[in-house]
Amino acid sequence: MTQIGGVQSWCLGVTLQLILAAVLHQGLATVAPPTTAQTTAAPHKDLGRPERGNYRVTSSNGTVCLLASMGLQFNITFNSVSLNKTVQDVVNLQPNVSKISGSCDSDSASLRLSSDAEKTNLTFVFTLNTTSNKYHLSEVSLSAAWPDMKEPFSAQNRSLDYLRGTLGFSYMCREAQTLSVAEDLSINTFQVQVQPFGLTGDQFGAAEECQLDEDDMLIPIIVGVALAGLVLVVLLAYLIGRKRSHAGYQTI
Repeated sequence: MTQIGGVQSWCLGVTLQLILAAVLHQGLATVAPPTTAQTTAAPHKDLGRPERGNYRVTSSNGTVCLLASMGLQFNITFNSVSLNKTVQDVVNLQPNVSKISGSCDSDSASLRLSSDAEKTNLTFVFTLNTTSNKYHLSEVSLSAAWPDMKEPFSAQNRSLDYLRGTLGFSYMCREAQTLSVAEDLSINTFQVQVQPFGLTGDQFGAAEECQLDEDDMLIPIIVGVALAGLVLVVLLAYLIGRKRSHAGYQTI
């Protein structure tokens, strides 16, 4: 029975290691936020998740050439008038006050969201590799002139590689991501589905899910398999121990 107990302990240890590894993997499978200079955080605001907006861009002939559905949140660093120092703030994009525009070419598509009330202009540019038929978010730019800013804010990055998908398919990611744009700007995305190329009509193509979503589905499977294996081994150990016990009685 000591040997059986040792087997059970070993199985329990292996199971716990598998569960721990799955949890750690989930914790590490995130897009790292940008490194920023030392600043002061703005007064705490419980914004919650931003509202999910639905956006579409039409080409010159009137057909839909880009579809996007997502919630957007800015992590932005700027010089504050009221606090007289550099602060980090978090601001949700409001879809209901955003004007939608953009353009589409054979290998480039852009989505621009602007708000006169909030004096904000956000542009996403997607690029298609016509050889591999793969697309990605290659450029993001943001300009803003909010009341508490000492001077207008502007940030741009033309060498990004986010939201990768295949021509004719949409990119989907239910999990929140942080897209690093510049030292003073990153963008949190929520429940993203986007397709900048290969649309047929005004509906998304079949979705290609992001790695974060796949990892999120994988963890319960790993834990379930590990627990099922533990139960099976304990049951086998019990049956073997019971059989040995009966054999001992017969010998006596």
